[in-house]
Amino acid sequence: MDQSLRVGQLARGHRDRITQILDATRVFRPEEVEVALELFDETFPSDASRSDAADASSQTTVYRPPPTACSTTAHRLPPAACSYAFLGAFTPDDELVGYACYGPTPDTDRTFDLYWIAVDPDAQGGGGGTRLLTEVERRLQGQNARMLIVETSSRSEYAPTRHFYEKRGYAEAARVREFYAPLDDRIIFTKRFHSPEGGERCSNE
Repeated sequence: MDQSLRVGQLARGHRDRITQILDATRVFRPEEVEVALELFDETFPSDASRSDAADASSQTTVYRPPPTACSTTAHRLPPAACSYAFLGAFTPDDELVGYACYGPTPDTDRTFDLYWIAVDPDAQGGGGGTRLLTEVERRLQGQNARMLIVETSSRSEYAPTRHFYEKRGYAEAARVREFYAPLDDRIIFTKRFHSPEGGERCSNE
């Protein structure tokens, strides 16, 4: 693992670099990249978006409750509070080489979803993915989370991804045959931070 990599917070200005990373992996479909950027934009709105929202708010006195979900996409997303959390993996020169996005699963008791984790192919093998996932887990355990859920594809190009999670203590909990497309299953991995009986947190090793 490259010990020089650091994990830090992201900002609006990282959007273009995240797009580059997602495209460079060559495993995400265009619509999947669009969803990833949608989550980013929900968390880091542009100045124009903030201005438009403020203008709209000032032009009406009618109260409208927030939407029940942050997106109309088919992906499972957090509720209207939009509590997405983003972390980036940076080189000593502050180049963003990977990122992760996670958040609470709606209507659950301390269950969280890992929505995205991606590392630039040029930086893969340097431990960026491990550093990101380890930090996500550390923060979730600090929040007394019970479980982290990861969903991925059964396509052959995702074999390294599946191995990555299995090596880090994630277990396949369910598989929905041909969920994404013919011959493309949805595989659900889980990692528990507490035993089912509520005992000690499990190790990250």
